[in-house]
Amino acid sequence: MRKILLLLFATVFSLGITYAQGNGGKLITGKLLDSQTKEPLIGATVTIKGTTKAVSVSLDGTFKIRVPEEGTTTLVFSYIGYISKTLDVADKNLGTITLDPTTSSVKEVVVNASSPIAVNRSTPIAASSVNQVYIEEKGAGAEFPELLKSTPGVMTSRTGGGYGDSRINIRGFSSNNVALLINGIPANDVEAGKLYWNDWAGLQDVTTFMQVQRGLSATDIAVPSLGGTINILTRNTEKDPGGTISQSVGSFNSFKTVLSYATGLNDKGWASSFLLSRTSGDGYAQGLYYTGYNYFANISKVWKNQTLSFNIMGAAQSHGQRYTFNTISTYRAAPDGTQYNSDFGIYNGKVYSAEQNFYNKPLASLNHNWTIDSKTSLSTILYGTYGYGAADYLSAAPGVSGTTPQGYVTLTPGSPTGVPRTGGTYSPIDFNSIIQTNVNNPDGSSTRIMQNVVNKHVQGGLISTFKKVFGDFHTLGGLDLRYYTGEHYNTVADLLGGDYITDARVNSATSPTGNINNPNAHVVTGQRFNNDYRYDVGSEGVYLQTEYIKNDLSAFVSLAGNYTNNRRTDYFNYTPGNQNSPWVNFWGYQAKGGVNYNIDAHSNVYVNGGYIQRSPLVAAIFLNKQNEVNANAKPEKLLDYEVGYGYQSGIFTAKVDAFRSTYRDRTVVRSTGAVDTDGTPIVVNISGLNEVHQGFEFEGKLRPVKDITFTGSLTIADYHYLTNTGPAQTTSSTGTTVTQSSLLLKGLKVGEFGSAPTSAQTTAALGVDVQVLPAVKIGANWNYYARYYATFDPTKLTSTGYTNYEVPNYSICDLNIVYRFKFAGLDASFVGNVYNLFNTEYLSDAYELNPPLTPAGQNFATRTNALGVWYGAPRMYMTTLKVKF
Repeated sequence: MRKILLLLFATVFSLGITYAQGNGGKLITGKLLDSQTKEPLIGATVTIKGTTKAVSVSLDGTFKIRVPEEGTTTLVFSYIGYISKTLDVADKNLGTITLDPTTSSVKEVVVNASSPIAVNRSTPIAASSVNQVYIEEKGAGAEFPELLKSTPGVMTSRTGGGYGDSRINIRGFSSNNVALLINGIPANDVEAGKLYWNDWAGLQDVTTFMQVQRGLSATDIAVPSLGGTINILTRNTEKDPGGTISQSVGSFNSFKTVLSYATGLNDKGWASSFLLSRTSGDGYAQGLYYTGYNYFANISKVWKNQTLSFNIMGAAQSHGQRYTFNTISTYRAAPDGTQYNSDFGIYNGKVYSAEQNFYNKPLASLNHNWTIDSKTSLSTILYGTYGYGAADYLSAAPGVSGTTPQGYVTLTPGSPTGVPRTGGTYSPIDFNSIIQTNVNNPDGSSTRIMQNVVNKHVQGGLISTFKKVFGDFHTLGGLDLRYYTGEHYNTVADLLGGDYITDARVNSATSPTGNINNPNAHVVTGQRFNNDYRYDVGSEGVYLQTEYIKNDLSAFVSLAGNYTNNRRTDYFNYTPGNQNSPWVNFWGYQAKGGVNYNIDAHSNVYVNGGYIQRSPLVAAIFLNKQNEVNANAKPEKLLDYEVGYGYQSGIFTAKVDAFRSTYRDRTVVRSTGAVDTDGTPIVVNISGLNEVHQGFEFEGKLRPVKDITFTGSLTIADYHYLTNTGPAQTTSSTGTTVTQSSLLLKGLKVGEFGSAPTSAQTTAALGVDVQVLPAVKIGANWNYYARYYATFDPTKLTSTGYTNYEVPNYSICDLNIVYRFKFAGLDASFVGNVYNLFNTEYLSDAYELNPPLTPAGQNFATRTNALGVWYGAPRMYMTTLKVKF
C-alpha cells in the first residue's frame, strides 16, 4: 500500500508541476554544469527574470522551462556556492551552460598543472564526486576522509579518535596505495606512501570539489597509485569581492571559527584572497584534546591569455592521541565504557596525553597557465613543502626495562610493567608520580621521559603539461620532477623531573641505538638521542597521453615512466666519512587505457585496463635502521581491469562496475613484536606478498519529485592473498640472518600488514535530502558495513590453521538540517549535523596480536576477549552559523 501511495503522490506532484508550468509559450531546454568539473548542478534553479516562475535542474543537469513566445526573455541561473548567471533567450535549445563556483579561479583557469578530473560519460573509469555544497551541509563535524564514506569501495575510520588521525581504504588498499592530489600536486608521505590527514587538518575549509577515482584513475602524473586517487580542487582567486565568517559549536567543547575574504579582480588584472580558521576541542575520549590553525592565501595576475597564481596553504595543529588497543572486557570494566582511553594522565592538575602529535606542513605553489591558442596550452606548477613536527610520547630512557620493542612505555591498564595511575586500574596515568621517581634517582637521571620523534622535511617539485588538439585527438605530455629530503631523529621533550638521560650505545645488528660517535652521551632537553638519520629521494618522470573524442566514442591511452633515486645518511650508526649509503635506483612505469561508448542519451558502457610497475618505497629499501640495502626490495606490480555501465536521466542515474586488481611482489619490513636478549627489536623482512582485489560496485541517485533526492551505493568485494609469501628473513642481534619458512597467508582476507585497519568487504549506503521549505533542507545518511575482518600479526603464521576473525556487522546513521536566510541584508545559513544519531556501539578497528592456529584457540568467545579494539565514535553534533558579506 505504501508503494502505491508513493507512486500516486509522485504522479500527482509531477502532473501539478506540468500544469503549473502551462502549455503556452516557447519551451526552452538546456543543461547546466559546473564550469570546472563538468558535473551536473542538481537542484540548481532556472528563473524567468522579473517573475517567480522557476524550474530546477534534474539529475543529469538538464532543464525545461516555458517562456513567452513574444519579446525578449532573460533567464537567471543560480545555485548555492556558485556565481549566478543571466542569459537572454534566443534559441529554444540553449545547449550547455556553466556556472563558476564562488571560489573559482579568475577567467575559469583550473589551478592544477595536469587535469586529473574524470568527466561523466566520457572518461572510462569509476569515479564519484563531492562538491562544495555537500561539504558545507554534511561535513562540519566530520573528519575529512569521512566525506567519502558513502562512496562505493571506500572505508573510513577515525582509528584511535585523535584529531586528523583518521584513515581511508579504497577497494581494500590502504592509504600507502591511495594517491592524494591537491590541485594536481602529490601530497602522500614520500617515505611510506601514507596519507597523514592531520597534515591537512583544515583542508575541507578550502575545498571546492573532491573526486575519488577508484582503480587506475585518470591521473597522468608519472608516479601512480594502485588502489585509487583522491583529487581535491581548492579555492583559488575569486572574481568578485566579498567574504564569509562562520562559527561552529559542537559536542565535547568543539569550536571552529572561519574567516575568509577576497578582493576580487581589479582592472589591472590583480586579485587576492585569504582564509584563516581556528579549531579546538576536547575529543570524544579523554586526552584527545586538539587545537588547529588553518591558513590559505592566493595572489594572482591575469593577462589576456595567461595567468600566474601564487598559493600557500597549510594547517598547524597539535592533538592528543590514543594508540593502545584494549580488549572489549577492558572497555566494559572501565568507567568511561567505549570511550575509555588508557593513554592519558594528569600532569600538574591538568589532563595530559602520553601520546601527542604536532605538525605544520605548508604547501606553496606557483602556477602558470598559458593558452597559446584555441588548441594549444601549457600549464606548469612549481611547488614546495616544508614540514616540521613530531610524535611526542611517554617512553623509557635508553636501557630502562618496561617498554615495548619500539621504546613505548606499556600503557595497557593493569600491566605489571606499566605506569603508575592516580587511582584504580582504569584511572589516568599519574605523571606527578613519574616525576617524583625521577627526582628520587640518586644520580639525577630520568628513567621515563617525554620524547619527540621528529620528522622534518623539505620537498620540491615541478609538474609541467603541454596539451595539443589534433582534430579528434587530444594529446598531452609532460614532466614530473620531485626531490625530497627527510630528517628523522629523537629529542628529549621533557625530562619529567630528572636532569638528563644516558644514551648508551647498543651495537645490535637488528636495531642499533645510540650514537657511535658519542657512546655514553648525557642528553638533556632538546638534544638528540637514540637515532639520527636522513632520507634523500629523487624522482624524474615523463608521461604521455592521447585521448580520442568523437561523437559518442571516447578512448585514451596513457604511458608514463619514472626513475627514482634513494639514499640514506646515518649520523649515529656510522663515523664521519662513512655516513652516506650508495644511491639505490629503480625504474617504474605504467601503461593504461580505456574506451567509453555512449549508447544513447541515457546509457554508456566503458572498459579500462592497465599494468603498473612501481618502484619500492624508500622505507622498504634500507634495513634495520642502518644503511644496509634490502636485497629483496623490488618493484611492485599491479594488473588492473574493469568494466562498467552508466545510466542517466532527469529522474534516475546509476553506475555499476566490476573490477579485478592483482597486486604482486609487495615487500614489507617490520618489527616482529619480539625482542632479542639485548632488548632490541627483532626485525623481519617479508617478500613475495601477492594479493587480489576484486568486486562489484553500484551507486545511484533517484529524484522522484523536485524536492526529494535519494542516493545509494553498494559494494560486494573480495580481497584476499593469492599465495603464501616468499621466505621471511629474521636478523638477530648477533648479525645472524635466519630464513623462516613462508608465511602461510594464501586464501586469507587481506588487511594492512599488522595492526593497521582493514576494509569491510561488503558496504552499503543510503541517503535522502528533502527540501521541505524553500529555505529549509533536511538530509539523512545511513552506512552499513559487513564482512569486516580483524587485522593480525602475519609473522606468526608459519603453520596452517588460522582463519580470519570477522568483526560484527554494524550500521550508523547521520542527520543534517540546513536553513538559509537573510541577516541584515546578507546571505546567511544555519547548518546542524548529528553523527551516529542512534549512538550505535560498534567496533571500528580490531587487531589480533596472537592469531590462534588451533580450533580450540578459535573459539569465538576466547578470540573476542583477546582482540585489541577501538570502538567507533559515539553520537556527536555540530552546529554552524555562516554569514556572507
